Amino acid sequence: MLFRPELIISELYQLLLIGALFIQIVAKRSWMPRVEQWLPWGAGVGIFLSIPSMESSGIMFNGAYCVDHLSQFFKLTLSLGFAVAVLNAIRQPTLKREKRCEYFMFMAISVWGLMILSSAVELITIYLALEIASFSLFPLVPLRSDDKMAAEAAVKYIFFGVAATAIGLFGFSFILASQHTGYLIDLAHKSWSWSAAPMAVAGMTLFLCGMLFKLALFPFHFWAPDVYQGAGNETAAYISTMPKVGAVVVLIRLTDLFRPGLEITTILAVLSALSMTYGNLAALVQTDVKRLLGYSTIAHAGYVMVGLVAGTQEGLAGAAFYAFVYVLMNFTCFWVLCRVASDGRNLELNDLNGLSRRAPGLALILTVGAVALVGLPPTAGFMGKFFLLTAAWNRGYNWLVVIAAANVAVSLYYYLNLIRHAYGEDEPRRAPAEMTGPVFNLLWGALLAALLILLGIVPGPLFSLAAGPSA
Repeated sequence: MLFRPELIISELYQLLLIGALFIQIVAKRSWMPRVEQWLPWGAGVGIFLSIPSMESSGIMFNGAYCVDHLSQFFKLTLSLGFAVAVLNAIRQPTLKREKRCEYFMFMAISVWGLMILSSAVELITIYLALEIASFSLFPLVPLRSDDKMAAEAAVKYIFFGVAATAIGLFGFSFILASQHTGYLIDLAHKSWSWSAAPMAVAGMTLFLCGMLFKLALFPFHFWAPDVYQGAGNETAAYISTMPKVGAVVVLIRLTDLFRPGLEITTILAVLSALSMTYGNLAALVQTDVKRLLGYSTIAHAGYVMVGLVAGTQEGLAGAAFYAFVYVLMNFTCFWVLCRVASDGRNLELNDLNGLSRRAPGLALILTVGAVALVGLPPTAGFMGKFFLLTAAWNRGYNWLVVIAAANVAVSLYYYLNLIRHAYGEDEPRRAPAEMTGPVFNLLWGALLAALLILLGIVPGPLFSLAAGPSA
């Protein structure tokens, strides 16, 4: 079936909806399984249903929905990310038990919207899928129990998200008025130069604002650090990874419209350079770990854009590969943060002091995640950056490759600073939270770290899968 991954996620959120509606009845029945008992397994089923659908292809809904290798690769990525996000958040300390079904229901609806976004090949369908994925995220942030910072973060997220949505819809009206179609296959044959179609270029620039907002690319980044800091640790882990995957797949589809040298492509290249530079420089002075990772997200959005600007098959495959790897890298770091902050507190860098003595396994997992985010061998982060930079070289944007390489060097400081605090500093200044369930914590965290190393040593199969059958 062409719709396998979407079906399993839709069934999950319907079950969660029933659980949320009848939570009082369910709570009184001891024989009824709680959400933490069955949801991780249900989320994991999505991965196994996505794998056989990789070879599926077809056009649905009057040409607005395309099931192809690209869409299925990203649905596999989303299924994996959803399973890890559920495992990470299933024992969330700042979430009241009666709110858990609602929390995971909104998370599942967001993943469902992102899966639809992966197959959408018509602008209004892309817009609607983006709204399903976005609006379901808004309630997740304030569900952090009795926290004023969470309420403030939610207001900022909603306000900026709605503004980006309105700008994107306004841009769509410009495109429709000038190009008379919203189908990407038709738009690919239209002119996208400023001299030939100024209204279309202006409209596409506005429409891209919605995608770039989700990607947290400069200058659409300003919400990310505040929202990550205010949201719960587990919620920040989800928001910092999964929406980025949806934005990347849409941008990959839109690259058929832009050739190197066009005004829009040059604008994206400049924004890529600014995003990398600003994100890394701002991260250097952060002491809150989630804010640090928030600015890190801005920098990584710039790295992904390098492959998209290149516009080659290798560049697009590199962007898809990096999106997959980024999900693993970020969740690996957040996995450790959520285990260390088992009481739900926001961690400062000093809270990581002495982690190698308190929990040597978690310190090692954090090391692998941080080294991967830097882009050092033998991790998948190194191979991801290698694919992106080599694809963009000699494509007219060599200056962008040089800036990206320089930014990798800048990021060394604050990523390795995490490791320095874990291994080289004394005990934390604040009393550390008690870490429970060491076997569970190490098992899944070690698996994520092992995948990062494995994909760094043997990246070929995943890269070939990202590139598609024609690679």
